Amino acid sequence: MDRTPAGGNPRYVVGICLIAALGGLLFGYDTAVINGAIGFLETHFELTPALKGWASSSALLGCVIGVSFAGAFSDWLGRKKTLVLAGVLFLVSSIGTAVPQTLTQLVVFRILAGVGVGVASMASPMYIAEVAPAHWRGRMVSVNQFAIVSGMLLIYFVNYAIARAGSPEWQVTTSWRWMFASGILPSALFLGLLLLAPESPRWLIAQGRRDAAARILERVGGPDFARTEAQAVGEALAQESGSLAQLFRPGWRRVLALGVALAVLQQVTGINVFLYFGAEIFKQFGERVDAALLQQVVVGAANLLFTLVAIWTVDRWGRKPLMLIGATGMGLGLVAMGVGAQTGQVAGWMLICILGYIACFALSVGPVTWVLLSEIFPTSIRGRAMSLATLSLWSANFVVSQTFPMMDQHAGLVARFNHAFPFYVYAGFCVVLVGVVWRWVPETKGRSLEEIERSWLQSGKPRA
Repeated sequence: MDRTPAGGNPRYVVGICLIAALGGLLFGYDTAVINGAIGFLETHFELTPALKGWASSSALLGCVIGVSFAGAFSDWLGRKKTLVLAGVLFLVSSIGTAVPQTLTQLVVFRILAGVGVGVASMASPMYIAEVAPAHWRGRMVSVNQFAIVSGMLLIYFVNYAIARAGSPEWQVTTSWRWMFASGILPSALFLGLLLLAPESPRWLIAQGRRDAAARILERVGGPDFARTEAQAVGEALAQESGSLAQLFRPGWRRVLALGVALAVLQQVTGINVFLYFGAEIFKQFGERVDAALLQQVVVGAANLLFTLVAIWTVDRWGRKPLMLIGATGMGLGLVAMGVGAQTGQVAGWMLICILGYIACFALSVGPVTWVLLSEIFPTSIRGRAMSLATLSLWSANFVVSQTFPMMDQHAGLVARFNHAFPFYVYAGFCVVLVGVVWRWVPETKGRSLEEIERSWLQSGKPRA
């Protein structure tokens, strides 16, 4: 569908998509809070490089757990109830991470937070993709990415303000507790607003509840839109087995492989190193604690700004051009960072390179990967299929976050590369990403989810 549906209600569509996107905001908030806290946790708990990586990446292990069951849960009980579960986990973990007495207690609640993030990272974009008309879908799913980076920027400001509120001793013993506790308010807000959101109409049709789905679709696009969409979804469901084994059949195997490849490559190109460890990177190049946290705010602002560019362009320029431009720019930025670190450039040079890298990621690989993952799988098993892809994404994120401190502080690598080695590794994966996008990613802008699905069935690859 190429135009806004006649009789549609844009305010209704945008409103419910924004409610779902709050799950993305909490996703960003809960994952990025560690950026400001990790240095204080390292001192407070006397962490080795491996334990520092574990304190940071333990939440990502929770993400892996979350997406492992979130897909089946969303296909069974619905997209909305899955988002409610994520909100409850965010709230409980925000309380628990504020009061631990040992590293083990902290890690348990960080894992719980990660479970919530994993659930939301799959459920929010899927819900939005199933509610928004095709003409708006790219922008609406990109709004979820905007919410993620908004949550990151918000917590960078909160971390900076909290860190400046007390002495260095207070920072080590107490400030990180307030950083974690600050997530209580947005978690409660998310749960409250979810009461106003409807269930996904596509999920309702899959459950045989066509009347309930029709009422929601009429509010989205009017009676004609509702009849057309309901018929298209019903026809698509009639051709599906509803079994995850469907993804391993000829034609669909390529879809699964593409989804997993995009998910993994989004992470192994290094983005979360800068979102989770950015302040520590700036400190090792000579910045004070407050200056490093302030520079991280600048990084978060760049992430937010260029995500807005993605929202404006994804349904105009298309998915594939943005991915190619962004992945190329990310690779060049990482090489520039490596050269700067190896030649002993000052932190100002690193800030410029990181901002360039973040800009390229935010206008392309960050939001567009989620758009594609929300589009390419069949309706009846979209939850479980996205769960597999998102499981791969969070597993890759866990590996990157666990290994970065170990590579970055490895004596032999530091002696030879002066902290540049990880940047070169991530740049190599950018080259791989460009190749995958160039060869395998189709263009899906302006096409309904059912049209994309039929294209896979007819030719094994949607037409470009």
